[in-house]
Amino acid sequence: MTNPEILKREIQYFVFDLYGTVVDMQKGLTEAVSPFLKSKGWEGKPHSFVTWWRRTHFENSMIDALCDRGHTPYRQIGHRAVSHVMDRAGISYTQEEVFWLVSQIEKLKPFPDAQSALGHLQERYKLAILSNGDRDMLEAAQPHIGIPFDKIISVQEAGYFKPHWKTYATAEKILDVDRSSILFVANHAFDCVGAKSYGMRSAFIDRRRRPFGEWPQEPDLMVSDLKELSELLV
Repeated sequence: MTNPEILKREIQYFVFDLYGTVVDMQKGLTEAVSPFLKSKGWEGKPHSFVTWWRRTHFENSMIDALCDRGHTPYRQIGHRAVSHVMDRAGISYTQEEVFWLVSQIEKLKPFPDAQSALGHLQERYKLAILSNGDRDMLEAAQPHIGIPFDKIISVQEAGYFKPHWKTYATAEKILDVDRSSILFVANHAFDCVGAKSYGMRSAFIDRRRRPFGEWPQEPDLMVSDLKELSELLV
C-alpha cells in the first residue's frame, strides 16, 4: 500500500470505473428485472438472474478482446448475454424485451455515498470515468448519475474492453497527464490489476468485502467505499 500523503502530493486525476463502482449495477438491475421476471412466471431469484447476466457479459467481453477481431459494442455484448441467460432460465422472450432489459443499464443510480464523496474529491482533483460502456450509453447515463465528471471516456475509443492495456493508454492520452499521476478506482480486482499493470496508481473499493487476490499488482489503497477514499485523500 502507498502512503496517502504521497498520493495526495502526486495524483492529478482520479479515473473511475462506472458500473459497480460509481453506480449500483447489481441493485439497479435487480429492481428493473424483478417485475419482468414475475410477469414471465419465472420462479428463480432476480438477484441470481442479474448475477448470471453480469458474469456472462464479462466473460463474453473478455473473449471479444482476446479474439482481437474488432471491438464489439457493449450493448451488443449485453444483448447476447441477456439472451443466453433467458435461454438458460427457460424464459420465452422477444428481441424488444432483450433491448429493453439492456437499456436499463443507462438508468442506473449512484451508490448512496457517491455524490458527496466525489464532490469532496473535486475540491482537489479532476475526475474522469473510464467505462466499458458505449459512448452513447454513457451520454444517456449522465442525467441519472448526476455527477459532473471532467471527462467521460468509453473503451470504444481504444477498441478493446478493460483490462486490455490499450484502454488505460487511451485514457492517459485523452487526459493528457502522465499515467503515474492517475489514480484508477474500481470495485473490480481485474480492473485495478489492468490499470496497475499499465503504470497507473489504483484504489480498490472493497464494497463486497472480498479478498483482492494474490496479484503482484496490488492496489495502492484498499477502502470500503468512496466516502472512505475521499476522507483519506482530501
